[in-house]
This record gives sequence, structure tokens and C-alpha cells, in this order.
Amino acid sequence: MNNPPSTDPKTGAEWVSPARRLLRLTVVRLLRLRVWITERGPGDLWESNYFWAAVTGLCGAISSVLFREALRFLERALMHSDASLEYAAATLPWWERLFLPAVGGTIAGSILLLGKKWSEAGRSADFMEAVVLGNGVIRMRATLVKSISSLVTISSGGSIGREGPMVQLAAMGGSLLGRAAKFSPARLRLLVACGAAAGIACAYNAPLTGAFFVAEIVLGSIAMESIGPLIVASVIATATASQFLGAQPVYRMPNFGVVPNWQLIAHALLGVIAGLAAPLFLLLLRGGETLFARARLPVPLKLGLGGLIVGSISLWQPPDWKGGGVWGNGYGVVESVLNSDWVCWGLLSILLCKVLATVATTGSGGVGGVFTPTLFCGAMIGSLYGEALRAVLPGVQIAPSSFAVVGMGCFLAAMTRAPIMSILIMFEMTRDDATIMPLMLACVSSFYVARGISAKSVYSRQLNGPGEHSGPPIFLLHVRDLMKRDPICVKGTSGFAAVAATLAANTFKHLYVVDGERRFLGAIALQDLKPFLHETDLPQVVIALDIMHDDVPVLTGDASLKESLEVFARHDGERLPVLDNQHDRHLIGSLAKTDVLLTLAHGAGVGEAG
Repeated sequence: MNNPPSTDPKTGAEWVSPARRLLRLTVVRLLRLRVWITERGPGDLWESNYFWAAVTGLCGAISSVLFREALRFLERALMHSDASLEYAAATLPWWERLFLPAVGGTIAGSILLLGKKWSEAGRSADFMEAVVLGNGVIRMRATLVKSISSLVTISSGGSIGREGPMVQLAAMGGSLLGRAAKFSPARLRLLVACGAAAGIACAYNAPLTGAFFVAEIVLGSIAMESIGPLIVASVIATATASQFLGAQPVYRMPNFGVVPNWQLIAHALLGVIAGLAAPLFLLLLRGGETLFARARLPVPLKLGLGGLIVGSISLWQPPDWKGGGVWGNGYGVVESVLNSDWVCWGLLSILLCKVLATVATTGSGGVGGVFTPTLFCGAMIGSLYGEALRAVLPGVQIAPSSFAVVGMGCFLAAMTRAPIMSILIMFEMTRDDATIMPLMLACVSSFYVARGISAKSVYSRQLNGPGEHSGPPIFLLHVRDLMKRDPICVKGTSGFAAVAATLAANTFKHLYVVDGERRFLGAIALQDLKPFLHETDLPQVVIALDIMHDDVPVLTGDASLKESLEVFARHDGERLPVLDNQHDRHLIGSLAKTDVLLTLAHGAGVGEAG
């Protein structure tokens, strides 16, 4: 079979097959579109953290809605009722109330045990560990196993919150997105944080809380490099989830009116009480884990025993509980306390029983969150405090339910050591601005009292990890620790068609040019191709050396992060080439400005993103 001629016999021009001509035409049109978007759009969309934060928020909302619907389906199937879990449990016969949590715990433990064989990692890193201590990688299989186990635990009566698996699933979505886009560890951690913010926002219909929860507790910083994407993810997630779940406040309550000034002192004192009680609750949670660990039971039996304890507690159903019980996250009971008067005995008894049930569920290894049980305990403490005040001051009009709202916020602030987030979440969940000033005083006072007793919060274990931080301190980091190795480049003698095809096939806006020994020669910007794109065919005589810029700022691998910021300050681009040294000038990587800013802002590790 003869090869086609290299030139057209009539015109003498180079002969190009129809398939190759179509390919060149496609490349030209694609580059024209990218140049047009770059000139008129807000920078490079692919490089924008805000764009990826929005996508992460959307994915987080979808996963949260799916989890809540799956949980609702299981609860209906088990309880044959649409009422909240604690009220539906009150209608069950005694033997179901006793054994259903135990059976559910055993099944949930079996799922965890069998899931270890299916999961390649055996364990999914908590999203806090992935952001603060890890490289942003959250394994999908292990996360799904834990989420399914959590579904069974919660729907069968486990005294634990649903926000934990919702946040973990949303964070896993951010991790999967970042790994698919081949992001650096710094940006991957940011996407995981955005996913966590989206999960919190969906769980409580609270976009501000979602952003500030991650910023204040996980990142420990409100730097604009992170808080902006966190807010975007939270808003997108909340707006998306509200289309399916509604946009009403989480808790409905009466209008308390203006809080008298003298009650500000009383609310500040409530913060002191909450600050004293929170370390005790945390001590009980850790003690429960220790006791179950000493039992040395298999995981299914351990979770089954925890469920049996919850079932046993739920058998005791005093009339003062108004039909409420210790099953679930306690949402229905809290709303009842906010909208009606409870006697002190009913409040105290259900508080103690709920604490024991939560200790049993979490201590046995049940997968879920303690965020909502913390709000429950705060509501009971605040309401008890309000009832005590009303008894001491019988002639003064006092609404114990208003103290319940403040109690939820200040007890949460004491448990999490995050007063700003606690103030925001109570406002967003209740939409009541009458309690803002007393809430602020109570949250701040509870924070300082709890911190004075113990430096550990409910999230200290996830934030500190089992060992030391795996990454080096920031002041020891160099450019080589953050750079992306072996960036895509072309040789100086490469033709225009090769340059155009490389830029069209990738998302970056600059292409590095090297010689045969990979010595850096310069860079070609996407805009540099614009004069050559007015024709449908690509130029044949232009090579990379003809259109590159040789005055591009460069970094060396041993330069400090401070030095890199000084170079970035004189350069408008997002990335800079990294050379081995100024003498040999071999191209070894590229450094993104975003990676430097995120690392300096949050001090996270720099491990490879697998």
C-alpha cells in the first residue's frame, strides 16, 4: 500500500489528510474559545478555588440529602411512624424498645467488621485529620462503610447525631473531586474543608455556621484564602439542600421579646455553669470509650451492648418526659422544651438519661456525631437554670425556654472551644435575634471557664491525632516541599502545532519551554497564541522559541516560602517555574501561589496527595 504524497501535486503545498485537518481546526477553535474566556472571564476558572468550592458544595448537598432520605426511610420502616424517633419509640411495646437498639448496634458493628475486608484502607481518615494532619485524602470505601453503619445505629435508636456521617460524606466528595483534578495537597485539604463546611451547613440549614465551624475549629484561621471558598461551599450547599428539605429554621419557638438588661448577668452566669459542666460531659464520653475498650468484646457485640444499655434506659418513661425519650439525637425533645413548660424533675431525669445513653452509644463505637447531643444537653441545662430562677424570683417574668436557647449555645461553645461558631449556629437555627446579646455573653464566659479547666475540646483527638504532626514546621519548609514536580513542557524547537495542541489538551495558561537537557528557556502564555489563531490552519514555520518569553521570574527548589512570596509579588501569574539552581537551570517543578498562601495561613502538612 503506497503512502499518500507529502505535497499536493497541483499546488506544491504540504498535503494534509482530512482527519488531521479536522484535528487542527478543532485545536484552533478550542484555543480561540479559551483565549476569549480568559480575556473576558474572571481569570482561569479551572484554577479558581471558588469554582471548585461551589462544585464541592453542590456535591455535599446531594450526599447530605441522600443520607437524610435514607435515614428517614429506615426510621419509617422500623417505627411505622412519621414522628421523630424519640416520640415514635414511646409507642413501641417494651420488648421492642429494649432490644431494637441492641439488634441495630450488632448489625452496625457487623457492617464495620465486614467492611474492613472490603475497604482497601481499612479506615477512613476523619475529615479533621485529613485537613490538619493528613494530605487531604479520604478513602471512599471506608467512608461508605462507616456511613452505612451509622444509618443502622441512628435509625435503630442510637443516641447520636446524624451530622457526623453527613459531614464526612461531604468531605469525601471534596477529596474525590480534588484527587480527580490532581490538586496539590494544600488545595486538596481546602476542598475537604469546603466539603465539611457544606455538610455542616446542610445538617443545620446554617451556611454561616458551616463556614465558621471549619474556619474556627479545624483551620484555626479566618484567612481570606480559605474563608471565601468555605462560604461559597456553604451557601451553595444550603441553597441546594433547601430545594429538597425546605428552608425553615431547625427549631421552632415562640417570640421571647426583648431580654431585660438585668438578665444579661443571669445569662453570663449560665455560661459559667455550662463551662463547668462541659468538661464533665467530655470526661464521661472518654470514660465510656475506656470502659468499652477494657471489655475487649468483638465490635458487633460491643455495639450491641451499647444499644442494649440505650434500650434499657428507654424502658423508664416517666410522664414528665411528655412522650419524649433518649433515642436519636433528641431534636423532638429540645423543640418541646423550647415551646412548653417542663417540670424540673422531668428536665433533670431526661438530661441524666440522655447523657448515659450518649456515653453508651459513642463509647461502644457507634458512628455519628456528638454535636446535636451537645445541643440537647445545653438546652436541658439552660431550661433547668431558667426554672430555678423562676422559682427564686416568683414575681419576675422569666421564660425558661429563652435560657434553653442560650444554654444550647454556651454549652456548645464550652465543648467545642468555638464561641463565634456557637453564636452563629444558634442564630441561624432559631432566626431569633432577641437572645443574641445574652448568647454572646454566655458563650464567651463558658468558653473561658471551660478552657481554664481543660485545654482539650471534644475535637482535640481528631485535631491532634495519635502522634506528632507528620509535616515539618512552616519555617523549615522550602519551595521543593510544595512544588508540583515535572510540569508539562515543550522543547524550544517544537512546532506551533505541538505548542497549540499541548495548551489545548491541558487547563493551564502557561507552557514552559526547555532545551534537550530540560534546561529552562522561557514560557509561552495562552495569549501569545492569539495572533496566530486567525487562520484555520496552524503556522508551519513558527516554533516555540519564536513566541516564548525569556524574562519569566523563576524560583529555586531550596528557596524559602518567604522568598517565593516576594517573587510572586512581582508576578501576576498563579504559577512560577522551579529550577534546581540558577547555574544549571534544569526545570524540576512549578509552584502555585495558592499553595503557598494556604500553607502559610493554616500550617498544614505537605505530604503527597495519593
